[in-house]
Amino acid sequence: MTMNSIEKNTTAKFMLGQLVRHRMYDFRGVVYDVDPNFNQTDEWYQAIPADVRPSKDQPFYHLFAENPDKSTYNAYVSEQNLVPDRDDDPIEHPELGEFFEEFDNGTYKLRRELAN
Repeated sequence: MTMNSIEKNTTAKFMLGQLVRHRMYDFRGVVYDVDPNFNQTDEWYQAIPADVRPSKDQPFYHLFAENPDKSTYNAYVSEQNLVPDRDDDPIEHPELGEFFEEFDNGTYKLRRELAN
């Protein structure tokens, strides 16, 4: 996977390798891909409770995520629900090595063969 092209009128706030935290739920993650707009099924979208369902017209981020108990999973989160993670500690996700080479100064560095 590589980052999808971002449309002219849409600018992603977070970059590949950046640590982010969910605004409402207690988990953090590393951005490994970005969709310029929502790109999942309608069934997936409708499963989000209506009172917290985000707009589809914003960047959505694919994350290697980690809960406080260190359980790992992949998450798909709207930009409005993410904030930068101020915790400079790395996360321990088993798929990180597929995309990133090292953790440096709070950011994961994209593998050289994947960088443009």
